[in-house]
Amino acid sequence: MGTSPNEPSRRTLLSLATTAGLTAALGTLPAFTASAAPDRPAAGVPLPADASRHRLWWQAPGDEGSLIEQGLPVGNGRIGALASNDPGRELLLITDATMWTGGLNDTLDQDGQFPYGRSDFGSFTLLAKLTVDILDHDLGAVGGYRRTLDLAQGLVTSSYVRSGVTYRREMYASHPDDVIVLHFTQSGGGHYTGSLTLTGTHGETPTAAESFGATLPNGLRYGAALKAGGSGGKVTVHGTRIDFSGCKDLTVVVSAGTNYAPDAGAGFRDPALDPERLARTKVRAACAVSADALRRTHVADYRALYGRLDLSLGPSTAAQRELDTWERLHARTRDPEPDPELEAAYLQFGRYLMICGSRDSLPLNLQGLWLDGNDPDWMGDYHTDINIQMNYWMADRTGLSSCFDALTDYCVAQLPSWTDTTRRLFNDPRNRYRNSTGENAGWTVAISTNPYGGGGWWWHPAGNAWLCTTLWEHYEYTGSREHLTKIYPLLKGACEFWAARLLTTTLPGTSKEVLVADSDWSPEHGPLDAKGITYAQELVWALFGYYCTAAAELRKDTDYADRIAALRRRLYLPRVSPTTGWLEEWMSPDNLGETTHRHLSPLVGLFPGDRIRPDGSTPAEIVAGATALLTARGMESFGWANAWRSLCWARLKDADKAYQLIVNNLRPSTDGSNGTAFNLFDIYEVERGRGIFQIDANFGTPAAMVEMLLYSRPGHIELLPALPDAWAASGFVKGVSARGGFEVDLSWRDGKPTEARVRSVGGRTTTVAYGDESRTVTLKPGASVTLKDLAR
Repeated sequence: MGTSPNEPSRRTLLSLATTAGLTAALGTLPAFTASAAPDRPAAGVPLPADASRHRLWWQAPGDEGSLIEQGLPVGNGRIGALASNDPGRELLLITDATMWTGGLNDTLDQDGQFPYGRSDFGSFTLLAKLTVDILDHDLGAVGGYRRTLDLAQGLVTSSYVRSGVTYRREMYASHPDDVIVLHFTQSGGGHYTGSLTLTGTHGETPTAAESFGATLPNGLRYGAALKAGGSGGKVTVHGTRIDFSGCKDLTVVVSAGTNYAPDAGAGFRDPALDPERLARTKVRAACAVSADALRRTHVADYRALYGRLDLSLGPSTAAQRELDTWERLHARTRDPEPDPELEAAYLQFGRYLMICGSRDSLPLNLQGLWLDGNDPDWMGDYHTDINIQMNYWMADRTGLSSCFDALTDYCVAQLPSWTDTTRRLFNDPRNRYRNSTGENAGWTVAISTNPYGGGGWWWHPAGNAWLCTTLWEHYEYTGSREHLTKIYPLLKGACEFWAARLLTTTLPGTSKEVLVADSDWSPEHGPLDAKGITYAQELVWALFGYYCTAAAELRKDTDYADRIAALRRRLYLPRVSPTTGWLEEWMSPDNLGETTHRHLSPLVGLFPGDRIRPDGSTPAEIVAGATALLTARGMESFGWANAWRSLCWARLKDADKAYQLIVNNLRPSTDGSNGTAFNLFDIYEVERGRGIFQIDANFGTPAAMVEMLLYSRPGHIELLPALPDAWAASGFVKGVSARGGFEVDLSWRDGKPTEARVRSVGGRTTTVAYGDESRTVTLKPGASVTLKDLAR
């Protein structure tokens, strides 16, 4: 069957991939696939000396009707689950990052924008549910209940006492074995009797107890499998249920996946893959290994990532440590006394979510990897006007650079579709954002994207530049030439788009000609057709600079890089309004939007960018205008918006405001209010009385905490730029990353650094500064130096 002139063919997409130099990269992208048996460590790995600092705990299980706020998350970067940890009825809501409805969604609406619904754009959805019913273990029949999230080992545990017997269960999602494991044990002569049920969530008709498979209407195949074994009792299959009786211990293993393939030329499917069969293979392989070996393998793999960073923000009190996590959140809001260990644990919880949610699959979406149904708000998509970028601000800063790769691989895989859609549809005469020049090249995205190359909602012209600057910052941390080569086609294609889009205008009252962005919307308020919005000007200025550096580093496209450099020199950069005293958001002295709007789009040059700096290198009036605008935006908003504000205040070295916004985000969410849920997920109040989980603040807030401790850009590291009084007495951070290719171990006392050890992970030269003192450090890769006298 042929394709219409407006539909991309497989040949077209493969040609675009080849032209962009992506075919080699596409061949190595991850998917649900068979793999060799992992290495099995013979012994356990060392744990932190003070393991209690890395534990969160609760005195109640999660309610089945509120698992998005109360369930504890596990994940291996591809599959995940929310667990209730109820003694008598364990419920797991199981996801796969690729379990998406929808498709390319390339038929525009009458206004030239994209459809945005579950039937066309699609949605992230659940894959399966697992229930473990245990006879006579109802919550009311047990005592001493406790559940724990062990951040240091990546384990969720729960324990309780019944009839003098202590029962314990442990669960985790293993990356090496690619399965979810539940292990039930007891001490005191008890046993387990009950049943296991694995079901789908899309109306499947169950036919067997140990696996199922089906196909979504969009052609995506999926499947899941279950296997269980116990000692001292029986495990038998009865129809669509697995029964166990009299077991002294019980091990349950689940695997699930889809036939999604990150290859536009293949339609994002692997037709040869049978997910149900592969899931059955994986659970059989895992069950052939002892429970202890499975656990050791998982912990060793997890510790290799988690152990890359440790920190202390100071000691909490004995009274604070006696409280469970939910009580501590309430106490921190109620009492003026800081709880530094809780705040450090919140940062580490963000790292736990990153390790669990972003490895060898699609990147973290608005929901991360966790759902409680098939109808998440905004489809659980990839929002490109702040949210997907914020999801990854933390990764490099906290020693999890490998977790960033999921975002890179996603953008690389989507590029052929994004390019084809842009070239076919962006200049549609109905699109209010089309290029007035009549020219069209390169690629851009919509505000929302899915994993099938599709866009949703409105076109987002500057989205390409923001994605590219995020990818570039990863290069600044790692110095990886492989990464730079991989993202080069994205950088160049985005530059091609903007070279075709920019307009020449003369500044009022002068003869000076400048380049400005065509009609656009400053996310997500104000006029829909403003030219030269600060958001776009800042991002394109950064994009052009990064591209020129990349071309020089890779020794490619010299003439084209010179052209882009010339365009960059002509770009209009924002001014301070004589009316408001703020950095202008639009090319107007007037405030054309909401004063306290959630987005900080005109401040992208402050954070995540570096053009606006309070170090004397930026004109004082620009810094003052940015500060005034940030002040006007206020200190109360949604979690992700507070995190962005905190990051900006940290860049401005205002420790009090940066810290207050952290505290604001840690307020317990009640009745759907903005804040932190029972399980530490961030809650976004979409309307009064209704809050939803949105994961970006769980990453943005830790990123802000790190930014308060260490600021970096290539060639410069600043210690303790915004250390708040709450953490000033004493503390340390080990393994924090710095742009330019360095890692830093930093300790402080009485608000001043006592020692800083700088290690090169590829960087050569940088200055290290504290206050007015600075030192130039030159190192070979792998070497380190310790500085002890910066705070004279």
